[in-house]
Amino acid sequence: MPILTLPTTPFTDQKPGTSGLRKKVSVFSQKNYLENFVQALFDVLPDATGLTLVVGGDGRFYNRVAVQTILRMAAAKGYARVLVGQGGILSTPAVSAVIRATGASGGIVLSASHNPGGPDGDFGIKYNIANGGPAPEKVTDAVFARSREVRELRTSDAADISLDVLGSSSIEGMEVLVIDPVVQYADLMRKLFDFDAIRALFASGFRLRFDAMHAVGGPYAKAILEGELGAPAGTVVNAVPLEDFGGLHPDPNPVNAEDLIAHLFADNAPDMGAASDGDADRNMVVGRRFVVSPSDSLAVLAAHAKLVPGYRAGLAGVARSMPTSTAVDRVAASLGIPCFETPTGWKFFGNLLDADRVTLCGEESYGTGSSHVREKDGLWAVLFWINLLAVTGKSVEALVRELWTTHGRCVYSRHDYEAIPTDKADTLMAGLRGQLATLPGTTVAGCAIAFADDFSYTDPVDGSVSSKQGIRIGLKDGSRVVFRLSGTGTEGATLRVYLERHEPDATRHDLDAQLALQPLVHLAETVAQIRTLTGMDQPSVMT
Repeated sequence: MPILTLPTTPFTDQKPGTSGLRKKVSVFSQKNYLENFVQALFDVLPDATGLTLVVGGDGRFYNRVAVQTILRMAAAKGYARVLVGQGGILSTPAVSAVIRATGASGGIVLSASHNPGGPDGDFGIKYNIANGGPAPEKVTDAVFARSREVRELRTSDAADISLDVLGSSSIEGMEVLVIDPVVQYADLMRKLFDFDAIRALFASGFRLRFDAMHAVGGPYAKAILEGELGAPAGTVVNAVPLEDFGGLHPDPNPVNAEDLIAHLFADNAPDMGAASDGDADRNMVVGRRFVVSPSDSLAVLAAHAKLVPGYRAGLAGVARSMPTSTAVDRVAASLGIPCFETPTGWKFFGNLLDADRVTLCGEESYGTGSSHVREKDGLWAVLFWINLLAVTGKSVEALVRELWTTHGRCVYSRHDYEAIPTDKADTLMAGLRGQLATLPGTTVAGCAIAFADDFSYTDPVDGSVSSKQGIRIGLKDGSRVVFRLSGTGTEGATLRVYLERHEPDATRHDLDAQLALQPLVHLAETVAQIRTLTGMDQPSVMT
């Protein structure tokens, strides 16, 4: 089984985004496409002698093929050992947990997150470093540069190994250890949460519906919620990971998790609903006839963190992505702890977590996490919520309404305009940037504008600067409109428009969010000319 050196052509594709490289399966399955990216990564990484690599993905179509390819190339790179999840499966937070628990040098995550799967769906790949978190820009930039130079691939001609049987095998002297994907993650959850209190809650008749959306979170939720915490059989639905996610769009929001919403708004609804996405790093929490926004979820967890064993000592600080609502800022101020506003992308939280500057962090896109790993973590967030319900005796809705009563409600929504031709999206953003100097002090669509800027972030740990992270327009009453182009899609560009209005009056907390935010919608359309430039009369998705 010799090491082979094969000719290839340089990568000419676009630069990978903050979430790694995501493309259609048809693109990844082109000859040497995946191999080129992996070779560029291995060329940039240091000598692998004696090192351990973790490999796993969300089980979507092409996952098994990619794992076998990576194993052969890792052997050629010279790794001593690769840990791979059984069946090629590891959730994204579990990859982080395994890296940190085993002292691995890094890991390769195979996922396109919440994007659709199947032969006509999406695929993705990214590298996580030794802290368990996504590679920083200096690494991703170097990989991209190298991918445009690669002309040789180094691999083995070894046969595929069995991914379904736990145990050890080898390729070119490199040990391949197939591990139970749940064990180390579950052990970490036991250390953070009061499992006895949660067991007692389920024993009392508490009912949960967890929709795993036929994605990788299913095995984790089944093992922990039903297998260990005593939730009744059937609590976890759509639990078997499927290569096409059963035709579902594995994005845990009220639009794509419509079956969960229907159950929680039905007669005799369970006490709580939850869902996780394709790679199990995102979450949605729902009470009886009550949907919790991700921004409010982060704020509730921060407000009550001391009630949970893993956070009993208190929080060093919190962090949120810039577009996320300011609800957690208000909680942090009341607790006397710092709150950091970062660009979108989990890697920006990594430096703050490693430096012990923050303990909890989150994004408005249904991602929440903490210092236990260096990724967002869907099931962790759900367990946190259940732990709070167990020790407070309160409902999901009651905890959120307490937040609103104490800090006011941050009425919030995100409007996504998907698959916009890239040139039109760039024109729209350029037009917004051209107005930044003239907008402050003016009144547009009845809204008095206090400031307008293009968000720039200076990392307080390493001093690195990230510019052009989103256009912010702030009003004199504290409301905000934010415009960003997302890097998570695989076709064209997605324009995200974030709308936030703070409502301190408790008698107005039940206002319909979309109705309450209409003045900001008109402002966004006026300054960005969305309809004119994109031809779209309304958002593709509103959450």
